[in-house]
Amino acid sequence: MKVCVIGTGYVGLVTGACLAHVGHHVICVDNNAEKVKLMQSGQSPIYEPGLSEVLQSAIAAGTIEFTTDLAAGVHHGEVLFIAVGTPPLPSGESDTQYVEAVARGIGQNLNGGYKVIVNKSTVPIGSGDWVRMVIVDGLTESQTAAKDAKFDVVSNPEFLREGSAIYDTFNPDRIVLGSNVPEAIAIMKELYAPIVNHEASEDKTLPPVPVLVTELNSAEMVKYAANAFLATKISFINEVANICDRVGADVLQVAQGIGLDSRIGNKFLQAGLGWGGSCFPKDVAALVHTADDYGYEAVLLKATVQTNQHQRLLVVEKLQQTLKILKGKTIGLLGLTFKPDTDDMRDAPALTLTEALTRLGAKVKAYDPLISQSEIRHTLSNITVEADIEKLAAGCDALVLVTDWQQFQSLDYNRLASLMNNPILIDGRNFLNKAALKKAGFSYVGIGH
Repeated sequence: MKVCVIGTGYVGLVTGACLAHVGHHVICVDNNAEKVKLMQSGQSPIYEPGLSEVLQSAIAAGTIEFTTDLAAGVHHGEVLFIAVGTPPLPSGESDTQYVEAVARGIGQNLNGGYKVIVNKSTVPIGSGDWVRMVIVDGLTESQTAAKDAKFDVVSNPEFLREGSAIYDTFNPDRIVLGSNVPEAIAIMKELYAPIVNHEASEDKTLPPVPVLVTELNSAEMVKYAANAFLATKISFINEVANICDRVGADVLQVAQGIGLDSRIGNKFLQAGLGWGGSCFPKDVAALVHTADDYGYEAVLLKATVQTNQHQRLLVVEKLQQTLKILKGKTIGLLGLTFKPDTDDMRDAPALTLTEALTRLGAKVKAYDPLISQSEIRHTLSNITVEADIEKLAAGCDALVLVTDWQQFQSLDYNRLASLMNNPILIDGRNFLNKAALKKAGFSYVGIGH
């Protein structure tokens, strides 16, 4: 099928590359000429394991193209994905100006034939009808668009995990399609058939991926509800961990015990510094804002956010308990990104932690496998990013494990302890081997562990 993906951010580029990989002819449109040039050369502008290989394979097969020409993309696609960003506004609601601009541009460039316009961006509930209205406005304004053009809008929320997005695209838990138009749903099912039937998977015995067809508003709500539930689950186990700290229980054992309950499950029960990134904070805030707009106070979701904000500062409290005064002390952060296997620092706990430590007079250093000093110059001007672990540890009064990068489990902690002023380690993810660290000479502090 002929596909156009408008917006080559995290979601758009992964979606376009994976659909091209399974044989569709994809044109990706972006208004950033330098970015388009980079992608045309086979390079990914974002870090995501496996993405470069999928991208280069599709380019070699001739199934993906990149352009700044929106009209060319609209004319090409039978299915048009809107995959531009919807960043949060200070009020918590989503900024939909980029979705609006793309929808209007699609309307202005519609040609003959029936097209399915897919909302892949995370948009406020009710945006499907609004996008249709904006497309019609663009069509009406245009002097060149085909006035008899026919289209329908489908909501197709994404559920990609950064660091696992390629796997998640080819092996989704479910595909959600929001529309009441049978023709549009039939086209979307045809588009996703190779993924539903696991044609890109090595295991051909897997059952078909469930495809859930809903109305537009329900599909949009599924995305928000899923992320809000996962964020709530993390905040819950963090609250339990804080109680464990006070009563002498071990949250790792508690999480294992409740996770074995089939009604609960063991995922997202890892206590630590709390959640961040581009999705959870934005989506929970947007759902709270939507509830407020319709006269309902989402008390549980507001408490989820409040618990998460407190959790980020818990490390500061633990450092104060061990070091007492932080002014004049040097704290080293192991990791900066909000999770491993990504270079994404949007709303990362490290940002909140660094701000609090520097306010208290501490010097902050950090090491991250993907983040360099130049990359955080404008984000964190008050932090030094070291090029290697030993430089990080040298002269530190404490280390804090912020991001659970796999390589942090195999560091030479005996060597790191010898380089520090005080061999203290706050394990903000309960990720490291407590016994091994104590043997290496560290004073180990976990989260409810």
